[in-house]
Amino acid sequence: MSRREALRRAAVREWGPLAAAVRTALAERGARALALTLTATALTALVQLVQNQSWGYGPVRALGAVRAEDPFWSALLRTPLSLFVPALDLPVWGALAQILLVFGVAEICLGRWRTLAVAYAATLAGTLYARIGVALGPEAFLGLPASDARVVDTGPSAAVVALAVYVCHQRRARFTGSLVVVAMVVEVLVKDNLAGREHLAAIAAVLAVCGVREWLGRRAPAPRAGRRRSAQGLGAGGGGTRSGAPPMRSWNFRRGPAQRTSWW
Repeated sequence: MSRREALRRAAVREWGPLAAAVRTALAERGARALALTLTATALTALVQLVQNQSWGYGPVRALGAVRAEDPFWSALLRTPLSLFVPALDLPVWGALAQILLVFGVAEICLGRWRTLAVAYAATLAGTLYARIGVALGPEAFLGLPASDARVVDTGPSAAVVALAVYVCHQRRARFTGSLVVVAMVVEVLVKDNLAGREHLAAIAAVLAVCGVREWLGRRAPAPRAGRRRSAQGLGAGGGGTRSGAPPMRSWNFRRGPAQRTSWW
């Protein structure tokens, strides 16, 4: 086998199921398969437009800016909008491209509500880590300097990273998922800042969810096969045939092989 053929087969194993799922969904439902993704992309673009206006910067910050020094419940109420508030120091097209690509694939593979749940869980994990890290202080392991408490924490990046890892786990694209994790680790090693550490916190949270999902899936009992009724038992219960011949079995009672139960 040539090297090119080996690489082609490896790519098909890694991305084939994922590409097939995306292609099928788009062919069958078109833009409807990306309703959440298109809405999130449009909302992010709108928020970016508003926050760059003199009259819009204040309201966007009041409704969507999250900082570790803010009261917890206030920050929690701002978290839903903070996911769609692009960072001012980064080009907005990067955030839009991330949402369009990663949210789109996740929406097709996971469904609309599961995609939202994973995205917000990852964002909340990063926000909670920032509070814990600042409380621990820079001297502690995984601690953060006090100045990070005043850093405005917005944008979809933590959710995008977590969704990418979750989808790779679900579709068994292990190499791609590992590459995302390694890239985030390298990001922190090269430029250690709050955003990079929150990405790792989001990855840790979603990997914990994946681990629990796998554990529960292994513990879930397989569906039991339909019980075969004997002619004698049916006769005793008054529902069988009087001839003593075994009753006719409908195809409706035949069950296929057990399927793995999804817990998330």
